Amino acid sequence: MACGRGSLDSVLTMSPVLNLDGVTVRRGRKHLLNNISFEVFEDQRWVILGPNGAGKTTLLQIAAGRLFPTTGKAQVLEETLGQVDVFELRPRVGLCSNAVANSLPGHETALNVVVTAAYGVTGRWREEYERLDERRAFQLLNDWGVGTVFDRPFASLSEGERKRVQIARALMTDPELLLLDEPGAGLDLAGRESLVERTSELIGSAEAPATILVTHHLEEIPPGFTHVLLMRDGEAVAAGPIGQTLTSESLSATFDMPLQLVERDGRYSAFMKR
Repeated sequence: MACGRGSLDSVLTMSPVLNLDGVTVRRGRKHLLNNISFEVFEDQRWVILGPNGAGKTTLLQIAAGRLFPTTGKAQVLEETLGQVDVFELRPRVGLCSNAVANSLPGHETALNVVVTAAYGVTGRWREEYERLDERRAFQLLNDWGVGTVFDRPFASLSEGERKRVQIARALMTDPELLLLDEPGAGLDLAGRESLVERTSELIGSAEAPATILVTHHLEEIPPGFTHVLLMRDGEAVAAGPIGQTLTSESLSATFDMPLQLVERDGRYSAFMKR
């Protein structure tokens, strides 16, 4: 299934920042992704929505240059995976995910967690950073409301604080593509709503990169996202502009149950039809 593009003018003047063409990922006999075609342009903000095991995180790992397709073609920032040095590509992509979080040394301060993204490493060793890098890291922590914990060990932070520090880290290199893999997972209601608000502000900025957010909770979709890809069992159920594509029917097909979609002021929820 080919996914929706932006306006005709955008299509004519921009190349996609992410272009997956017939991408399949197999592990043994299991298809984690099956023939996915998907394009993201610079001015688009995508949500990937689906149940656990739908292939959402696998798709994001390809977009981050951390996983290669079994078959099909994947281009990230106009570079073809398999034909590019991924260590040069990865700093151009900001990634916030559980895999990254689990690789961060718990003893590192929040500031070091962010600033080490400049070198693409997860722990501070012998490399030296310019004051400009440290000032940028501190500003990003402030922007995400965690400037006061800059000198605290990452492991000592609350779940909400760790999520914000991770997003600040993902933004450290001023990426051209930002990938957020379930950033609201594990947060309480107040933490989730705060994160939704800040993410909405981020993507509304003229300087914001193309963004892909993965979730399986409608309530975690911040206002301002422009497109949605619905996935189930490694395949695309529907894709396109969010106002046209995210419907009760497409949601029901994605989660395999009769659901009624509710939208209010750019926020979404759903309940089961009786």
